[in-house]
Amino acid sequence: MANLVLYRKYRPQNFSEVIGQDHIVQTLTNSIKGGNISHAYLFSGPRGSGKTTVARIFAKAINCEKDPKGTPGFEPCNKCSSCLEIMGAKSMDLIEIDAASHRGIDDVRELREGIKFAPVKSKYKVFIIDECHQLSKDAANALLKTLEEPPSHAVFLLATTEAHKMIPTIISRCQRFDFRRLQIPEIIKKLEIISKKENVKLDESALSLIALNSRGSFRDAESLLDECISFSGRPASGYPGLIKTADIKELLGIVEVSQIAEFVEYLVLKNTKDAILSINSMLDNGVDLQEFTKTLVFYLRQSLLLKINPNFLNLQNSGLSSQELDKMKSQINNLSQKDIQNMLELFIDAENKIKYSAVSQLPLELAVVNITHQES
Repeated sequence: MANLVLYRKYRPQNFSEVIGQDHIVQTLTNSIKGGNISHAYLFSGPRGSGKTTVARIFAKAINCEKDPKGTPGFEPCNKCSSCLEIMGAKSMDLIEIDAASHRGIDDVRELREGIKFAPVKSKYKVFIIDECHQLSKDAANALLKTLEEPPSHAVFLLATTEAHKMIPTIISRCQRFDFRRLQIPEIIKKLEIISKKENVKLDESALSLIALNSRGSFRDAESLLDECISFSGRPASGYPGLIKTADIKELLGIVEVSQIAEFVEYLVLKNTKDAILSINSMLDNGVDLQEFTKTLVFYLRQSLLLKINPNFLNLQNSGLSSQELDKMKSQINNLSQKDIQNMLELFIDAENKIKYSAVSQLPLELAVVNITHQES
């Protein structure tokens, strides 16, 4: 376990450990308790939201061999041979397929041949198909035939980040569950648990900074924390020293919300000179301008939501401190909803152009000039 990256080491092994998807957990556990297992499920949602993790827990739960004292009937025991084999990726009755690399008709034909055979030792033979929207048209049609008339021992768990790309007939034959993007407080809660178990100490604002830059993905947040722990080093004691916010900024090439707010303030005041100097200063200090722009877009989106309805954002769901939230409120008082919308459109466009620009800061500079020279 010591050699595992954090997102694998602390992957939830029970439904009770899943954070932020209560509506899905409740529905699945009720179906297990009632013995009402469907032949096909579709898990749709953003990356890092727990789709594959929940699929594996569900596979363990429906094939669990015993229910030890103290373990609810819907939870896998994680002690029987079936659970241990699934956790160790050794189960003959759990077949995981990555549709990104196995997307052809031959791959699905092979699956259809295998589905005919009864499980080796479990009650159900479970097929987890990840990124299923990447199946070719012929492969998707072949899978559809299997989903229409599956054997009673087969359960399909389809996971996708882009359900709209799947053919409607497949979706109609599955129970669909939409995973929501995780909120910053939920990500911070998980990072706090991991930090405590890893004996890691961080600045008060460090976890918020990591969570803010994870874009709603547990996996990304855990990978960032893993990187920060490696950066801090592990002395002879085996524990890393204090991880400071400044270290995270240097390592990840990101900026704090306070710097984003300062940059937006230049835009509000139509201070072209200092806004452009700020961009070039960040570039000289090693800040990844694409990451900066992503965070800027996130900040402006929150500003737009706050402008539309003051109740959309609060200390609990914004990931901002009270001072940062007050600053945002002060800024939007001097901006119209149309102003913020225009900023968002220009910086989203700039973000897409940065990667192809010979001068990386130029798309941002042009966006600044456009914003600060508009007629009020």
